[in-house]
Amino acid sequence: MNRARAVAACLAASLLAAGCGGASGQAGSAGGDAFSFAIKSDPGLLDPAQVQNTNTYTALSLAYDTLVNIGPDGRIVSGLAEKWDVKPSSVTFTLRQNATCADGSPVTASTIAANVAHITDPATKSPAYGVVVPQGMTAKANDAAGTVTLSTPDPFAFILQSTRYLFIVCGAGLEDRSLLQSGTSGSGPFQLTSARPNQSYTFTRRTDYAWGPGGATTSDPAMPDSVVLRVVGSEATTANLLLSHQLNAAQFAGPDRARVTNVPGITTTVQPNGTQEFFFHQGKGHPGHDPAVRKALLQAVDLDALGAIATGGTGQRPTGLVMQPRPCPGDTVTGHLPAFDPQAAEAALVAAGWHRSGDGVRRKDGKKLTIRMIYATSAGETMAAAAEYLADAWKKAGVDVRLRALSDAAYGEVETVTQDWDVDWAPLGVTLPTQLLGALSGPFTPDGGNFAHLTNTEYENLTAQASKLPGTSGCAKWKRSESALLESGDLIPVVDKTLTTAAHNATFRITAGLFDPTSIRMTGAEK
Repeated sequence: MNRARAVAACLAASLLAAGCGGASGQAGSAGGDAFSFAIKSDPGLLDPAQVQNTNTYTALSLAYDTLVNIGPDGRIVSGLAEKWDVKPSSVTFTLRQNATCADGSPVTASTIAANVAHITDPATKSPAYGVVVPQGMTAKANDAAGTVTLSTPDPFAFILQSTRYLFIVCGAGLEDRSLLQSGTSGSGPFQLTSARPNQSYTFTRRTDYAWGPGGATTSDPAMPDSVVLRVVGSEATTANLLLSHQLNAAQFAGPDRARVTNVPGITTTVQPNGTQEFFFHQGKGHPGHDPAVRKALLQAVDLDALGAIATGGTGQRPTGLVMQPRPCPGDTVTGHLPAFDPQAAEAALVAAGWHRSGDGVRRKDGKKLTIRMIYATSAGETMAAAAEYLADAWKKAGVDVRLRALSDAAYGEVETVTQDWDVDWAPLGVTLPTQLLGALSGPFTPDGGNFAHLTNTEYENLTAQASKLPGTSGCAKWKRSESALLESGDLIPVVDKTLTTAAHNATFRITAGLFDPTSIRMTGAEK
């Protein structure tokens, strides 16, 4: 698994007018209350098997169900499945009997199996394969018993949790995937009834829906009759629309969040939104190959100050490598990174044989201590300022630092193909510890996804043991494995970015880009 596919997991989101129209009485009136939410870019292709960006996941989470859901406390709750039996290499789901697709057709065990078969088919070339659906997974359906068993060739620790991101296609779309180019065919509480690319997408409520998280329904009169996703590329424009009450809700990652905070009538919450981290290349010939150099370079940097610069002061101290809510709660970061101590960094570099020359740059055996750092320009101005701060700290320690800001296309080429770097600012947005394995262990690039050439034996041993334990029973080992990476300086979590969710006359829950659609409620006089 390469890093781009890991980020896609974390990940990471029009009605089928020809063949999947709503059955009589299923959809609520489009003329009633509408909940309007801003997304930053057009969702594009709406086939759940081909999703590669967060905005598509967000849109599809309104129209598609998953086998299980995640409750507000991070625990697994029911979805299409009402119960499950987990083993190290399999999970058997017992499905609810009343779930139907938007076209009225039933959702059966065979429906689930067909979704897994489609994603695992090499011809599909699904980015979800190996991330949402583990490599080699098979599905066996028993329609008479209402059960489906998902199995993997080897133990897969979070086989249950991974299904939270498997959107189940049903009805006409299951038979003809071309209908999903610009439409939906799901069993979710809303169905797409209008698609205006690059403008808006309208989803209409299904009044017969009764199989949401924990058995949630759409019968509450405070639920909106429709959800309108408006495509708004600028956060400044989004803030204007929210403040003028032309939107009910939006999420902000940049400085415009300040404009909607502490404003009467608008409620805001702040939540972590992925860890910002950097890696040392540990291949032979790179400075990061020496663990003493890695530790010294970390001692030379005030990580708290670096994190504040990288996020414009809106970040939080990181506590783990997996996005929240985590399957294994706890702090794996605090106390596992060296403290800021420039004098100790100086002494450590001298002990490692790196001495300052007349120009102030350290040399060993006539070779300069040079660090080539890369980062993506798409990360914005705060990232550029953070890179400059990091470079300045290392220059003070006697390092020759060379920064390279790269376009996304060039960044991917340098990171994984030419490998022309020593430090890489490379955020990993993942939702399960297993999604880190391909990037942090195993074959090096180009043969594998281990782009920083990490060889942490403790991490590999702990994750190998944890992978054989189902679900949370392996959490102690998963957490210890993360700390082992930090203690070795294999990767450095600097700061958690945050996201401000703002709402006007509405309440709802959205986690990691996915709506809990049955949580949306309209409040106040203006709806």
